[in-house]
Amino acid sequence: MKLKLACPDFTFPLLKHEQALQLIAMLGMKGVDIGLFENRSHLQPSIEFKNVRRSARRLKRKLDSLGLKTADVFMQSEDSHTLAINHPQCSYRRQLSEWYFKTLEYAAECNCHHVTITPGVSYEGETYSDSFARSIEELQWRVEEAKKYRIVLGIEPHIGSLISKPKLAEKLIKNVPGLTLTLDYGHFVREGYKDKAIEPLLKYASHFHVRGGCKGRLQTSFDSNTIDFKRVFNVLKNIDYRGWLTLEYVWIDWEHCNECDNLSETIRYRDFFLSLQKG
Repeated sequence: MKLKLACPDFTFPLLKHEQALQLIAMLGMKGVDIGLFENRSHLQPSIEFKNVRRSARRLKRKLDSLGLKTADVFMQSEDSHTLAINHPQCSYRRQLSEWYFKTLEYAAECNCHHVTITPGVSYEGETYSDSFARSIEELQWRVEEAKKYRIVLGIEPHIGSLISKPKLAEKLIKNVPGLTLTLDYGHFVREGYKDKAIEPLLKYASHFHVRGGCKGRLQTSFDSNTIDFKRVFNVLKNIDYRGWLTLEYVWIDWEHCNECDNLSETIRYRDFFLSLQKG
Protein backbone atom coordinates (compact mmCIF):
# COMPACT_ATOMS: atom_id res chain seq x y z
CA MET A 1 0.00 0.00 0.00
CA LYS A 2 1.33 3.39 -0.98
CA LEU A 3 0.81 5.88 1.84
CA LYS A 4 -1.10 8.92 0.58
CA LEU A 5 -1.80 11.53 3.23
CA ALA A 6 -4.35 14.29 2.78
CA CYS A 7 -5.89 17.01 4.93
CA PRO A 8 -9.28 18.70 4.52
CA ASP A 9 -9.50 22.39 3.73
CA PHE A 10 -12.16 22.56 6.47
CA THR A 11 -9.64 21.60 9.18
CA PHE A 12 -8.62 25.25 9.40
CA PRO A 13 -11.83 27.28 9.06
CA LEU A 14 -10.43 30.41 10.73
CA LEU A 15 -7.90 30.88 7.93
CA LYS A 16 -8.74 32.22 4.51
CA HIS A 17 -9.07 29.41 2.00
CA GLU A 18 -5.80 30.20 0.25
CA GLN A 19 -4.01 30.24 3.60
CA ALA A 20 -5.53 26.89 4.60
CA LEU A 21 -4.30 25.35 1.34
CA GLN A 22 -0.85 26.85 1.84
CA LEU A 23 -0.66 25.44 5.36
CA ILE A 24 -1.69 21.98 4.15
CA ALA A 25 1.08 22.10 1.56
CA MET A 26 3.57 23.30 4.19
CA LEU A 27 2.65 20.26 6.30
CA GLY A 28 3.89 18.05 3.47
CA MET A 29 0.48 16.72 2.48
CA LYS A 30 -0.03 15.67 -1.10
CA GLY A 31 -3.81 15.74 -1.11
CA VAL A 32 -6.70 17.95 0.00
CA ASP A 33 -10.27 16.99 0.80
CA ILE A 34 -12.49 19.79 -0.46
CA GLY A 35 -15.55 20.49 1.66
CA LEU A 36 -18.63 21.79 -0.10
CA PHE A 37 -20.84 22.25 2.96
CA GLU A 38 -23.56 24.83 2.54
CA ASN A 39 -22.99 27.66 5.05
CA ARG A 40 -20.33 25.58 6.83
CA SER A 41 -17.17 25.63 4.72
CA HIS A 42 -14.88 27.96 2.79
CA LEU A 43 -16.47 26.96 -0.52
CA GLN A 44 -20.25 27.07 -0.74
CA PRO A 45 -22.10 24.77 -3.17
CA SER A 46 -24.67 27.44 -3.95
CA ILE A 47 -21.85 29.77 -5.03
CA GLU A 48 -19.42 27.28 -6.60
CA PHE A 49 -22.21 25.72 -8.65
CA LYS A 50 -23.28 28.97 -10.32
CA ASN A 51 -20.52 28.28 -12.83
CA VAL A 52 -19.16 24.84 -12.05
CA ARG A 53 -16.44 24.72 -14.66
CA ARG A 54 -15.03 28.14 -13.86
CA SER A 55 -15.13 27.56 -10.08
CA ALA A 56 -13.50 24.14 -10.29
CA ARG A 57 -10.79 25.29 -12.66
CA ARG A 58 -10.00 28.22 -10.36
CA LEU A 59 -9.59 25.79 -7.46
CA LYS A 60 -7.45 23.42 -9.50
CA ARG A 61 -5.09 26.23 -10.46
CA LYS A 62 -4.60 27.05 -6.78
CA LEU A 63 -3.93 23.42 -5.91
CA ASP A 64 -1.57 22.91 -8.86
CA SER A 65 0.48 25.93 -7.80
CA LEU A 66 0.97 24.30 -4.37
CA GLY A 67 1.66 20.80 -5.65
CA LEU A 68 -1.60 19.48 -4.20
CA LYS A 69 -4.19 17.05 -5.58
CA THR A 70 -7.89 16.90 -4.82
CA ALA A 71 -8.27 13.70 -2.83
CA ASP A 72 -12.03 13.97 -2.31
CA VAL A 73 -14.92 16.34 -2.84
CA PHE A 74 -17.33 16.07 0.09
CA MET A 75 -20.72 17.65 -0.59
CA GLN A 76 -23.35 18.28 2.08
CA SER A 77 -26.56 20.27 2.19
CA GLU A 78 -27.11 22.91 4.85
CA ASP A 79 -28.57 20.34 7.25
CA SER A 80 -27.67 16.79 6.24
CA HIS A 81 -29.54 15.41 9.25
CA THR A 82 -32.93 16.56 7.98
CA LEU A 83 -32.43 17.42 4.30
CA ALA A 84 -30.93 14.13 3.16
CA ILE A 85 -30.87 12.23 -0.13
CA ASN A 86 -33.79 10.04 1.03
CA HIS A 87 -36.10 12.88 2.03
CA PRO A 88 -39.74 11.79 1.60
CA GLN A 89 -40.59 14.86 -0.50
CA CYS A 90 -39.63 14.71 -4.17
CA SER A 91 -38.93 18.45 -4.36
CA TYR A 92 -36.17 18.20 -1.76
CA ARG A 93 -34.68 15.10 -3.38
CA ARG A 94 -34.73 16.89 -6.73
CA GLN A 95 -32.71 19.79 -5.31
CA LEU A 96 -30.08 17.44 -3.89
CA SER A 97 -30.00 15.50 -7.15
CA GLU A 98 -29.17 18.68 -9.06
CA TRP A 99 -26.36 19.45 -6.62
CA TYR A 100 -25.05 15.91 -6.98
CA PHE A 101 -24.76 16.21 -10.76
CA LYS A 102 -22.87 19.46 -10.30
CA THR A 103 -20.63 17.87 -7.67
CA LEU A 104 -19.58 15.19 -10.15
CA GLU A 105 -18.83 17.81 -12.79
CA TYR A 106 -16.92 19.89 -10.23
CA ALA A 107 -14.82 16.91 -9.11
CA ALA A 108 -14.07 15.91 -12.69
CA GLU A 109 -12.85 19.42 -13.53
CA CYS A 110 -10.53 19.20 -10.51
CA ASN A 111 -9.23 15.86 -11.78
CA CYS A 112 -10.60 14.23 -8.64
CA HIS A 113 -11.75 10.63 -8.76
CA HIS A 114 -13.61 10.43 -5.45
CA VAL A 115 -16.79 12.06 -4.16
CA THR A 116 -18.32 11.68 -0.70
CA ILE A 117 -21.93 12.30 0.30
CA THR A 118 -24.02 11.43 3.35
CA PRO A 119 -26.16 8.25 3.27
CA GLY A 120 -29.53 9.52 4.47
CA VAL A 121 -31.43 9.47 7.74
CA SER A 122 -34.42 7.72 9.25
CA TYR A 123 -37.45 10.00 8.95
CA GLU A 124 -40.23 10.29 11.49
CA GLY A 125 -43.64 9.37 10.16
CA GLU A 126 -42.41 6.38 8.21
CA THR A 127 -40.75 3.07 9.00
CA TYR A 128 -37.00 2.68 9.12
CA SER A 129 -37.34 0.15 6.29
CA ASP A 130 -38.99 2.74 4.04
CA SER A 131 -36.25 5.33 4.74
CA PHE A 132 -33.60 2.67 4.14
CA ALA A 133 -35.19 1.51 0.87
CA ARG A 134 -35.36 5.07 -0.45
CA SER A 135 -31.66 5.57 0.31
CA ILE A 136 -30.89 2.44 -1.69
CA GLU A 137 -32.84 3.80 -4.66
CA GLU A 138 -31.17 7.20 -4.49
CA LEU A 139 -27.68 5.74 -4.12
CA GLN A 140 -28.04 3.22 -6.95
CA TRP A 141 -28.45 5.84 -9.66
CA ARG A 142 -25.80 8.04 -8.06
CA VAL A 143 -23.23 5.25 -8.33
CA GLU A 144 -24.05 4.82 -12.01
CA GLU A 145 -23.75 8.55 -12.69
CA ALA A 146 -20.39 8.68 -10.91
CA LYS A 147 -19.07 5.88 -13.13
CA LYS A 148 -19.65 8.07 -16.19
CA TYR A 149 -17.00 10.42 -14.81
CA ARG A 150 -14.75 7.58 -13.60
CA ILE A 151 -15.47 8.73 -10.07
CA VAL A 152 -15.85 6.45 -7.05
CA LEU A 153 -18.75 7.35 -4.79
CA GLY A 154 -18.36 6.97 -1.04
CA ILE A 155 -20.87 7.51 1.72
CA GLU A 156 -19.85 8.39 5.27
CA PRO A 157 -21.73 6.60 8.05
CA HIS A 158 -22.18 9.34 10.63
CA ILE A 159 -23.84 10.12 13.93
CA GLY A 160 -27.56 10.47 13.30
CA SER A 161 -27.53 8.72 9.93
CA LEU A 162 -29.60 5.64 9.19
CA ILE A 163 -26.36 3.61 9.17
CA SER A 164 -24.91 4.71 12.50
CA LYS A 165 -24.29 1.06 13.40
CA PRO A 166 -21.54 -0.96 11.64
CA LYS A 167 -23.85 -3.80 10.60
CA LEU A 168 -26.35 -1.36 9.09
CA ALA A 169 -23.54 0.31 7.12
CA GLU A 170 -22.51 -3.06 5.71
CA LYS A 171 -26.13 -3.90 4.89
CA LEU A 172 -26.54 -0.72 2.87
CA ILE A 173 -23.26 -1.21 1.01
CA LYS A 174 -24.26 -4.76 0.06
CA ASN A 175 -27.54 -3.49 -1.37
CA VAL A 176 -25.89 -0.97 -3.71
CA PRO A 177 -23.32 -2.55 -6.05
CA GLY A 178 -20.37 -0.25 -6.64
CA LEU A 179 -21.01 1.90 -3.59
CA THR A 180 -18.11 2.38 -1.15
CA LEU A 181 -17.46 3.87 2.27
CA THR A 182 -15.71 7.01 3.34
CA LEU A 183 -14.91 5.48 6.70
CA ASP A 184 -14.36 7.31 9.98
CA TYR A 185 -14.07 5.01 13.01
CA GLY A 186 -14.85 7.98 15.26
CA HIS A 187 -18.57 8.02 14.45
CA PHE A 188 -18.87 4.44 15.69
CA VAL A 189 -16.37 4.62 18.56
CA ARG A 190 -18.20 7.61 19.98
CA GLU A 191 -21.27 5.36 20.35
CA GLY A 192 -19.27 2.72 22.20
CA TYR A 193 -18.46 0.33 19.37
CA LYS A 194 -15.12 -1.44 19.59
CA ASP A 195 -12.60 -1.55 16.75
CA LYS A 196 -13.38 -5.23 16.24
CA ALA A 197 -16.97 -4.40 15.27
CA ILE A 198 -15.87 -1.70 12.81
CA GLU A 199 -12.95 -3.49 11.16
CA PRO A 200 -15.11 -5.58 8.75
CA LEU A 201 -16.04 -2.30 7.04
CA LEU A 202 -12.45 -1.62 5.96
CA LYS A 203 -12.84 -3.82 2.89
CA TYR A 204 -15.55 -1.46 1.63
CA ALA A 205 -13.52 1.71 2.22
CA SER A 206 -12.38 3.84 -0.71
CA HIS A 207 -11.49 6.82 1.50
CA PHE A 208 -10.46 6.86 5.16
CA HIS A 209 -10.70 9.62 7.77
CA VAL A 210 -8.13 9.66 10.58
CA ARG A 211 -8.56 11.50 13.87
CA GLY A 212 -8.52 10.57 17.53
CA GLY A 213 -11.76 9.30 19.04
CA CYS A 214 -13.04 7.51 22.12
CA LYS A 215 -16.32 6.50 23.73
CA GLY A 216 -18.43 9.62 24.09
CA ARG A 217 -16.16 11.73 21.89
CA LEU A 218 -16.25 11.86 18.11
CA GLN A 219 -12.98 13.78 18.11
CA THR A 220 -10.23 13.80 20.68
CA SER A 221 -6.48 14.21 20.98
CA PHE A 222 -3.77 11.77 19.96
CA ASP A 223 -3.18 10.98 23.64
CA SER A 224 -6.87 10.40 24.47
CA ASN A 225 -7.52 8.31 21.36
CA THR A 226 -8.59 4.67 21.80
CA ILE A 227 -8.66 3.65 18.11
CA ASP A 228 -5.87 1.23 17.20
CA PHE A 229 -4.65 3.03 14.09
CA LYS A 230 -1.58 0.81 13.86
CA ARG A 231 -3.85 -2.19 13.35
CA VAL A 232 -6.01 -0.21 10.92
CA PHE A 233 -2.90 0.64 8.92
CA ASN A 234 -1.76 -2.99 8.82
CA VAL A 235 -5.19 -4.25 7.76
CA LEU A 236 -5.38 -1.64 4.99
CA LYS A 237 -1.92 -2.67 3.86
CA ASN A 238 -2.94 -6.34 3.80
CA ILE A 239 -6.00 -5.66 1.65
CA ASP A 240 -3.97 -3.39 -0.65
CA TYR A 241 -5.97 -0.28 0.08
CA ARG A 242 -5.30 2.32 -2.62
CA GLY A 243 -7.16 5.35 -1.34
CA TRP A 244 -6.10 8.36 0.71
CA LEU A 245 -5.70 8.62 4.46
CA THR A 246 -7.15 12.00 5.33
CA LEU A 247 -6.17 13.49 8.68
CA GLU A 248 -9.61 14.92 9.32
CA TYR A 249 -9.65 17.14 12.38
CA VAL A 250 -12.46 19.68 12.28
CA TRP A 251 -13.09 22.84 14.27
CA ILE A 252 -16.77 23.37 14.92
CA ASP A 253 -19.00 23.97 17.95
CA TRP A 254 -20.57 20.50 17.75
CA GLU A 255 -19.72 17.26 19.54
CA HIS A 256 -16.83 19.00 21.38
CA CYS A 257 -15.01 19.35 18.04
CA ASN A 258 -13.68 22.77 18.98
CA GLU A 259 -11.58 21.44 21.86
CA CYS A 260 -8.56 20.12 19.97
CA ASP A 261 -5.48 21.85 18.62
CA ASN A 262 -6.06 20.81 15.01
CA LEU A 263 -2.63 21.80 13.78
CA SER A 264 -0.72 19.88 16.43
CA GLU A 265 -2.96 16.81 16.23
CA THR A 266 -2.64 16.75 12.44
CA ILE A 267 1.15 16.88 12.73
CA ARG A 268 1.19 14.10 15.32
CA TYR A 269 -0.90 11.77 13.15
CA ARG A 270 1.14 12.68 10.08
CA ASP A 271 4.33 11.68 11.87
CA PHE A 272 2.67 8.56 13.30
CA PHE A 273 1.72 7.20 9.87
CA LEU A 274 5.04 8.17 8.35
CA SER A 275 6.75 6.14 11.08
CA LEU A 276 4.51 3.15 10.34
CA GLN A 277 5.40 3.39 6.66
CA LYS A 278 9.10 3.27 7.50
CA GLY A 279 8.45 0.15 9.53
